[in-house]
Amino acid sequence: MSGDGRESEGGEEEVRGARRIPGPRGAADDLDLESVPLPPLPPPGSAAPAGSVPEQSTPEQSVPEQSVPEPPEAPEVLMTSVPDLPHRVLKALLGAWALSACSAEETAAVEEHLTACAPCADEALRLRDAVGLLHTDGSLDLDPTLRSRVIDGCLGRRPARIPVPEWAAPYDAETARLDALLRDIGDSEWHAPVRLRWFEEEREVSRRTTVAGVIGHLTAVDGLLSAALGLDDPLGGGDTPLDPTERTERYWSSKRRPPTRAVREPWRAQSHELIRTASFAGRNVAEASVSYGAFALPLQDALLDRAFECWVHGGDIADAVDYPYEAPSAAHLHRMIDLAARLLPAALAGRRRSGLAGPAKDLVTAGAPGRSVHLEIEGHGGGDWYIALDSPAAVGSPERAVAQVALDGVEFCRLAAGHISPVEAAAGQEGDREAIRDVLFATASLSRL
Repeated sequence: MSGDGRESEGGEEEVRGARRIPGPRGAADDLDLESVPLPPLPPPGSAAPAGSVPEQSTPEQSVPEQSVPEPPEAPEVLMTSVPDLPHRVLKALLGAWALSACSAEETAAVEEHLTACAPCADEALRLRDAVGLLHTDGSLDLDPTLRSRVIDGCLGRRPARIPVPEWAAPYDAETARLDALLRDIGDSEWHAPVRLRWFEEEREVSRRTTVAGVIGHLTAVDGLLSAALGLDDPLGGGDTPLDPTERTERYWSSKRRPPTRAVREPWRAQSHELIRTASFAGRNVAEASVSYGAFALPLQDALLDRAFECWVHGGDIADAVDYPYEAPSAAHLHRMIDLAARLLPAALAGRRRSGLAGPAKDLVTAGAPGRSVHLEIEGHGGGDWYIALDSPAAVGSPERAVAQVALDGVEFCRLAAGHISPVEAAAGQEGDREAIRDVLFATASLSRL
């Protein structure tokens, strides 16, 4: 286009081959539609030639009369034919259908049949669920947390009318775990040899028994708690001893106690009765005294002590029958460690009287802070405790700490059970070596048969 707005003479040659921009078209309102002829329609069944455009007639031309053509037939849709198969054949195809191994025709036939046959529909659902278990990367074992989740769900919907006291919960949990282990072992495994280990003074001792013998030992010592609550003692009345070792020996020597799986039911019934009685007795029973002969514990600590021993001996049984056995929950393990830490000052004093521990270096009045060892328990159920060294009546204090010893929570419990040597127990030590040694050996001395 030139500067004066007119077309240049060679402009058409320069744009040869380029698509022309159409001129402006009139709006629909500006046209007299009645005067515009319609293009001729092709006869039914024929198609207009490709690219043909009917010529427009001038306004003076009249519109020829045309007959209204019939609507074209709808295109035919290809449908998958459903074969008519007998019931027995369709039932036999359910397995292949669940595995998505049927052809399109068979799949259509089976699915149409499932809408009308309820037995086959139920079977098809079961087969589809079973297909999900055929993956080799999945485990067929039940989730180990399934039992606790089901119980929590039940208790959440309907809380117990009389709940188990918090201080009895560890004993309730550990007896249930041990009972689950005992239900899984065979008759022959009740005779598997088990070696019980503990410390006396400064040496490790052991006693050989069987799985049934371990349960008999737990039954005999649990009888001390039964007697304190007014329940029947499994050893009978009269002159039954209070010392746990003597009670165990008497139980093992009794001919009425067969060393077979028959010991499980009486032990489990006794543990249930202990938990039930403690729950119904109310708060005051927590402080009831349970005598072990040489010492006594309040009932709440005695049940915690029995939970600890149930876990330890459950591990002994599991080792004997090659069965996995985990540590208690962190909350319960923390309470067990706390009980052992509270017993350590008295154990230190007893060893000092026997000449097995160093002499007291700084006696203080009862309730006053005294020299202490910082016991740092790491990992599962861990925490910090300060063990008074010179008097059981003194109070452990961070300001008076003369040493620090660090142990794993489970390793500390194994030391308190007499299952590892005090020399091998500590993961870290700092400060007064004599104080650390006294605390570690006092911890091992808490163990017993």
